[in-house]
Amino acid sequence: MSTAPGSSAENPFPVRAVAIRVASWIEKLGIVWVEGQLTEIRGRGATTYMVLRDPAADMSVRVTCSSELVRNAPVALSEGTQVVVCGKPQFDPRRGSFSLRLSQIRAVGLGELLARIERLRRLLEAEGLFDPRLKRPLPFLPNQVGLITGRGGAAEHDVTTVAAGRWPAVRFAIRNTAVQGVNAVGQIVEALRELDANPDVDVIVIARGGGSVEDLLPFSDETLCRAIAACRTPVVSAVGHEPDNPLCDLVADVRAATPTDAAKKVVPDTAAESARIADLRHRSARALRNWVGREQHTLAALRSRPALAEPIRMITDRIVETERARAAARRDITRLVVAESERVGHLGARLTTLGPAATLARGYAVVQAVDGSAAVLRSVADAPAGTALRIRLSDGAVGAVSTGREDGAG
Repeated sequence: MSTAPGSSAENPFPVRAVAIRVASWIEKLGIVWVEGQLTEIRGRGATTYMVLRDPAADMSVRVTCSSELVRNAPVALSEGTQVVVCGKPQFDPRRGSFSLRLSQIRAVGLGELLARIERLRRLLEAEGLFDPRLKRPLPFLPNQVGLITGRGGAAEHDVTTVAAGRWPAVRFAIRNTAVQGVNAVGQIVEALRELDANPDVDVIVIARGGGSVEDLLPFSDETLCRAIAACRTPVVSAVGHEPDNPLCDLVADVRAATPTDAAKKVVPDTAAESARIADLRHRSARALRNWVGREQHTLAALRSRPALAEPIRMITDRIVETERARAAARRDITRLVVAESERVGHLGARLTTLGPAATLARGYAVVQAVDGSAAVLRSVADAPAGTALRIRLSDGAVGAVSTGREDGAG
């Protein structure tokens, strides 16, 4: 059973058949308008051969046109010129190559360039590449400064001279690249990646002098902007002058208005730092002297108080009061002792007068029964006849025996 040509290994297409079919398919595309940058412009007689490059991607297509079309172009065509072309896709079956045969060439106007940059700006902003939270701080004193700039340009001289004047010990790792034209983006991105991989480089400066929008177009390239955002090392963008604002300024960690301003941002000023240190030392010394003065004033105020100015005075005053109190106490105690002594004497005299000894001295006697109880006899009934008695007198005692009750005794 036979198969369709080209559908199996047993019935393959010859090369010419495939080439012819591809050419016929491409012919059906018709006329297309394409925008890109021109490179590799070479004229051969009546035909000019060029390459149309996409600046946002590593892609290109070969184009051909009549040399008269190039001569009559609205702008002089050169490497890096941004154009919009109208052409018909062609496929050469003999070489197997694809190209565009141009019929019109138009320059991209400034308005179109700015509009394209604005569209890219909105895209990158939506992706968060301009987020301030992603910005990394610059080191106070970088070990080495990476510098990407044009060879022998004023930007390199400004950055290195100003930085060395501010900090003589500064070291640079300089990479000279194209800063405009079709090759600028590729060379800058390569230098950026090389410096970012260098562990000694603490900050990278991309510097270029001012120029037209077309001259600064590489610094608004999407590839370069994404390469800056992917860097681990802080990047300073110093492209153009103050009014210039390419997209790399928004992606970079720090934007410098000029290359000179970039030098001021990446390294400190020795003179300014020395002056700041001297000012801080002066302020700290003045603050210390003021503090010592305040403390001395406080101590003087404390020492002027009576308790600290004459600390013995309180004790002296208390000694006088204590002696006065002791004299008063001694006088009162003496008076009290005398009074009490007199009262005790009076009481003793009264007690002596009222006591049994005085009674006995007046001739009375105390009679006690001598029966072990030594009870004082209070009644004649307490001493029946034969009771042994003890009679106590004022000067001693005598023994007696009761003869019993005597009638008529009074």
